[in-house]
Amino acid sequence: MRSFALLLVGFLVACAPEPQGAAPPDAEPEPVCSPGASQECYTGAGGTEGVGVCRSGTITCDPEGFWGPCVDQLTPAQDVCGNNLDENCDGTADNETDLDEDGFTNCAGDCCDHMNENCADPELINPGAFESDGNMLDDDCDGTADNALVACDEAFQSDETDPMDYARTIDLCQTATEDPGDLRWGVISARYALADGTGAPDTSQYSIRSAFGSTTNQGGEQLVVLSSGRAAATGQQSPMFAAFQPGISAGTVSGFPTDWYAEHANMIPNSPGCPAPEGGVANDPIMFEVRVRTPTNARSFSLRTNFFSSEYPEWTCSPFNDFFVVLLDSAFDGTPANPTDKNLATYTSGAGDVYPVGVNLAYGNTGLFRVCEDGATGCATGATDGNITTCTSTVTLNGTGFDVGANAAGSCGNNDRVGGATGWLTTRGNVVGGEIITLRVALWDSSDHALDSVALIDNFKWSVDVSDPGTVVD
Repeated sequence: MRSFALLLVGFLVACAPEPQGAAPPDAEPEPVCSPGASQECYTGAGGTEGVGVCRSGTITCDPEGFWGPCVDQLTPAQDVCGNNLDENCDGTADNETDLDEDGFTNCAGDCCDHMNENCADPELINPGAFESDGNMLDDDCDGTADNALVACDEAFQSDETDPMDYARTIDLCQTATEDPGDLRWGVISARYALADGTGAPDTSQYSIRSAFGSTTNQGGEQLVVLSSGRAAATGQQSPMFAAFQPGISAGTVSGFPTDWYAEHANMIPNSPGCPAPEGGVANDPIMFEVRVRTPTNARSFSLRTNFFSSEYPEWTCSPFNDFFVVLLDSAFDGTPANPTDKNLATYTSGAGDVYPVGVNLAYGNTGLFRVCEDGATGCATGATDGNITTCTSTVTLNGTGFDVGANAAGSCGNNDRVGGATGWLTTRGNVVGGEIITLRVALWDSSDHALDSVALIDNFKWSVDVSDPGTVVD
């Protein structure tokens, strides 16, 4: 019975008549217009015709009786800045857009205002960004991806006095202003002062050099030399070299950096196991300060530092521990956090002990004071006896004034060097993109005006990644 029913249904479907008026499958479409006829046309969004540059065009019927394309119409497009025309037909000429809300509009040169296949992170790409090497992106919208940093310190004399030239020497080449509308990154201001921000150091305490003895620059063409004595290696002029031991006094004193000092309850932080500095003032101090608007895509920075001291080895772990600090003022509140005392020039041991960068790194046998001669330390009266085994070489002391010669009579054991050094270290800190930071690099003699120290600074770099703040051998 079921089979008969299915046969009947199939027969009725097969015999059903064709719908009336239906065209055969291969029939040509019927003409819709009279050949040669024309009329106005517009395919833009409703409400835009007749606004700004937008206008209708003409559509013409072809010889076969079908409408051709709409010719000569102008529909909305992205506004071209500065031509006083309303290309997007919204009623406003030259209107700007900031779709990624990074503070830069299309008219301000933002080459990546919204996400597409060539622009995955539009808020990080704009004229306020720095060019991050190797990511194949035009981060700063200058028309070239991964363009190399151009040195800006090749022409400076050793005795330059303009602090902005010293910012350029450490490879901070771009400038900016305080104007809140100036969103491009760069150095806003730079100055030299004493350690507490007052007064001015002697001009012989800072210089620009292509090298410091056999220690060479790390970026660009030159490096910055700061000293509690003279900022010169053996034989260098303008300023002229003066022996670091016994040292030369600038005759200046100041307080310590106020915020850093207050964070330590108005006491000088000390390396574990070493006596505290004496006197309560910074002797022969010098501070280099720069205020910088950070790039919009920056999350951290690094710079290279190298600390030399004639306190090594006799006065290692004594009250005469000359101080070197790199203080960062930033609104960064993420993780890893910047130090609460703002000083990035510190070393934290595996046991959690914190050592300020200085000659007492040798007492801790930390491995950060390594351009030296192994052996006894702290043999002077008032110092704590020690022994260092982590020195690696004295080659880069050659020609600096901290090398062999003048110290033989007052050395510890067989060590006849005038001093020692950390070698090049990398100091890092975290920042907020687009903020204004202040970076202060300060150096001073502790407890006396003798046995001078030197800090070299070079090769400032931005990074798109958050860092682990502090100072390390790189």
